[in-house]
Amino acid sequence: MKKIYLLLIALAVFVGAKAQWVDDSANNTLIANCVNSANEIRIASHPYVDGIFVQWTSMSENGWSQKLQCLDYYGNPQWGEDGIAITTPNLATWSPGYAIAALSDGSVVTMNRNADAHHYVVKINADGSTPWGTDGMMLFGGAGGGRSELLADDEGGFWALGTDMDISYLQYVNADGTLRPMATIADLTKKCTNGKLIRSDDDGVFVVYAKQTIQGYTNYVKEIYVAKYNKDGELTMPATLLLSQQTVGMSYIHYAIPDHFGGAYVFQWHNGIGGAYNIYVTHFDENGQPTITDLNGIAVHSPDPSSYFISAYPTIDGNNDLLLVYRQTDSYSQSEYKIWINRITSEGEKPWSDGILVLDNGTSQCLGLRIDAFNFYDGFSVIYHKAVPGIYGETVEAHGFDHDGNMTWSTTMCSSTYPKNVDENTSGYHSAQNVVVWVNAQDGGLYGQNIGESGELGEVIIPVPPVPCCFPPDQFQGSCQYNEETGSYGAMLTWEPATTQMYYNLYRQNLADETTEVIQIDAELTSYFDEPAPGTYKYQLTAQFASSESDYALTPDGEDHLIIEIQDHTSLSETEFEEIVEIIEVYNISGQRVIANGINELTSGVYIIKGVTESGKTSIKKIIRN
Repeated sequence: MKKIYLLLIALAVFVGAKAQWVDDSANNTLIANCVNSANEIRIASHPYVDGIFVQWTSMSENGWSQKLQCLDYYGNPQWGEDGIAITTPNLATWSPGYAIAALSDGSVVTMNRNADAHHYVVKINADGSTPWGTDGMMLFGGAGGGRSELLADDEGGFWALGTDMDISYLQYVNADGTLRPMATIADLTKKCTNGKLIRSDDDGVFVVYAKQTIQGYTNYVKEIYVAKYNKDGELTMPATLLLSQQTVGMSYIHYAIPDHFGGAYVFQWHNGIGGAYNIYVTHFDENGQPTITDLNGIAVHSPDPSSYFISAYPTIDGNNDLLLVYRQTDSYSQSEYKIWINRITSEGEKPWSDGILVLDNGTSQCLGLRIDAFNFYDGFSVIYHKAVPGIYGETVEAHGFDHDGNMTWSTTMCSSTYPKNVDENTSGYHSAQNVVVWVNAQDGGLYGQNIGESGELGEVIIPVPPVPCCFPPDQFQGSCQYNEETGSYGAMLTWEPATTQMYYNLYRQNLADETTEVIQIDAELTSYFDEPAPGTYKYQLTAQFASSESDYALTPDGEDHLIIEIQDHTSLSETEFEEIVEIIEVYNISGQRVIANGINELTSGVYIIKGVTESGKTSIKKIIRN
């Protein structure tokens, strides 16, 4: 059953801040001074406020190292004109291993790999101080030295993942900087690399990683697994195969993005199937189990030997579907540039078939493809850098789309055509605005631009959250009761109403044979008396709306179901036939509750009386009042 997820966002209030974001695409906001060779630009959004951290790398006295800047909601730099430099000694002169994560206490952590093949992590508070020292602290007991990943939790701590290109190392760091035990992810016959981190619902973490071997000089044989660990480095779910073995002509990296329900989508592009590059998607649920059975994954685009489909970037929409923006180029020279978007469900369906064409830019480059769902998931935007024919440089363009993929607006975010070093991600929409950052590759300078959900630049008006239209019923309760009219037992079910539902769906599953029936109940009712055959049943209740179905109603104990055993009427004792001496509830024949202190207060009609008998047993009786 498809569920609609509504994200409610706390909107922070900033008082007295000077508006910095400009609304002129020809003069974007200067974020920090840097050099024109600066690159590897990464953005981390504050979890509980509406600013962002920006990290970039460039050559400095201690090697190819990071610098960081902090921006408030209005785009005002907080750490000076040049940002803060990371001073970890003996940094590598090349750049694998850099990662960044914003923590729940308002700070940021950045991880780097030095020339001695060690991973260091530096924490920077919002005021620019470094509580673990300017050099940071070493992770993994000195192991590692390759790619890095960081993932924050809600307690001020974070997960760190590193690799030495043969073995991966996982470690949780507490908010105070103390280290939990390290987990080692290894295979005696294969390299375990390129891990991605996804938080699980039980305070653990999923690690999505590749197992690979090298064939010859350039060929790689790879398969993708997911495993789960707790904060003490203990394996809580053994590795499960997500994507089967492929032989590819060069190394490739997979990507993972969390869904809204504790699982994640995983995708990659490679040329192992049919010889032409394509993008393949799979998904696992909150238990780490694949929901797409094809271990090759779902191809985003129909195979085309003359084309490559590559450079995908993801977001998750309100239906928990994966939205991807990707590039199509010719397989011969890779000199053609088309931009597509497509939607893939957790079951592997593609409602848009081979996708929607956003742009055909001929042989002019399109780089930095990004896609981001709006705050309340009623649409999304696509952003990209578009080369201008005959000019060494590009503009930054954005388009807005509704939920069905219809383009609703177009905006140029940067009309100045100087060459740009592209960021690796956007901030995503927070309080209605999204932020893109780049380096002026001509004369230096780190620049950025915000954009709203309607394509506006500069000052963004925060929209009013939509009124939820798919709330489930609440206080779902029930028990086995005896009906004297029919001489049999049944399930008396009650609930508090939803909002403007069309009707209710009552799901009744017989636990003996696992068959399920769906009973449609009128929208105005708040109770139902069900009389199936004797047995044990699982009941679940939803509200059906015009375009969606709600989540299951919760019981007072927070469960989304009731288990009720319906007894056989042949086992009745004499007390089942006792008269009711105390009325608990009265319902009319339509199931609507009636306010009455006694039977004498009822008008003419047929009623269902729930009450207590002389021996103290609860019973249900149907009466006719003349």
